[in-house]
Amino acid sequence: MERTILHVDANSFFASVECSLNPSIANKPVAVVGDVEKRRGIVLTANYVAKLGYGIKTGEAIWQAEQKCPELVKVRSNMHMYLHYSRLMREILSDYSDYVEPFGCDENWVELKGLLRGAGMEIAEKIRARMKAELGITVSIGVSFNKVFAKLGSDMKKPDAVTEITPENFKDKIWGLNAEALLYVGRKTKAKLNKRSIYTIGDLANTDKKLLCSWLGVNGAMLWDYANGLDASPVMPYGDPRVIKSIGNSTTCPRDLRNNTEVKTVLMVIAESVAERMRDHHVKGREISVAIRDNKLNWSSHQCRAERPTNISGEIYEYAFELFKESYTWERPIRSIGICVGKLCSEVCAEQLDLLGIADKRIKLEAIDRAADSLKRRFGRKVIGRARLLEDTQLSGVDPKMDHRLTPAGYMAR
Repeated sequence: MERTILHVDANSFFASVECSLNPSIANKPVAVVGDVEKRRGIVLTANYVAKLGYGIKTGEAIWQAEQKCPELVKVRSNMHMYLHYSRLMREILSDYSDYVEPFGCDENWVELKGLLRGAGMEIAEKIRARMKAELGITVSIGVSFNKVFAKLGSDMKKPDAVTEITPENFKDKIWGLNAEALLYVGRKTKAKLNKRSIYTIGDLANTDKKLLCSWLGVNGAMLWDYANGLDASPVMPYGDPRVIKSIGNSTTCPRDLRNNTEVKTVLMVIAESVAERMRDHHVKGREISVAIRDNKLNWSSHQCRAERPTNISGEIYEYAFELFKESYTWERPIRSIGICVGKLCSEVCAEQLDLLGIADKRIKLEAIDRAADSLKRRFGRKVIGRARLLEDTQLSGVDPKMDHRLTPAGYMAR
């Protein structure tokens, strides 16, 4: 039976939540912004009045947005409220299926089982109406027979719309779109494709698959399949631990980092945050990556493999700092830095014992971390901390756990 998959994407999510909470600003140009004092003075998102009427763009500086629109309503971001609305969205979607897979806090795939063709559009319209009536936000929904095309459909009409892509119409509907409209065709992949005169999804679909593999490796075969409607990746049930592909945190530092000592302080704070969230989700990971953005906003990322799956704060920190030292040459000061742990497995995954007592030592270190977690939950996040973090309270005062990020599994791991 043909699958029926929806991709439900909240329109300008943060701004929509703010307008829902404060209807008096709903028809005004609204931007949700970062904290200028913490050097996060950018537009995180804007409503459609600001986007379409004044050209406000996500990621631009607040002062640039104000030049375009002096009457811009600026609202400080409230991640706790956005996550609350995200959960409310999933509760509505769960009324229609047990198969609800988040793709960030404002997007979800939903697989509708056992439906006749056409029923997907009917349910999508019901969901769209309920989001508006119950949460005061609008969504764009793609309806299709696979996850890739469902997401593509939700991107085709915004805001507040439903788009259907079927096995019969997908060539006419999407093959003329630019190749970068396809999921996982980023800036670098687009440049490689354009260099070989591949500009549209149709060009990609009609290119020899072996040639694509010779240019792009395994990603070439994956993108060829996607362009031809051959994605068979499943929609995971909500709550399935496989939905979380990696756990990471990053922070824009209160001041530019200029030496390894300052980097150590920030990396320790971030490592503790990432490890704590991994323990909250009962997982360990084997792949540690460090992302660095310098004060000219140049970005780089580097990764390594841990000897054993870990969710121990000290181990994640040590891997991250060694990786940093190997990869960063200090051509410029650092503006922001982050750690991400991937290749996740259950925290009860098997581990090889040893004759040197390393396994016993790791068990004790994890127990210490869990004791600290318990104290923080009971008495507040500042009740306990490492002595080394007292040396520079400006840098160690950030709390990246409160701005957490989960990376959904999607279909790269098939």
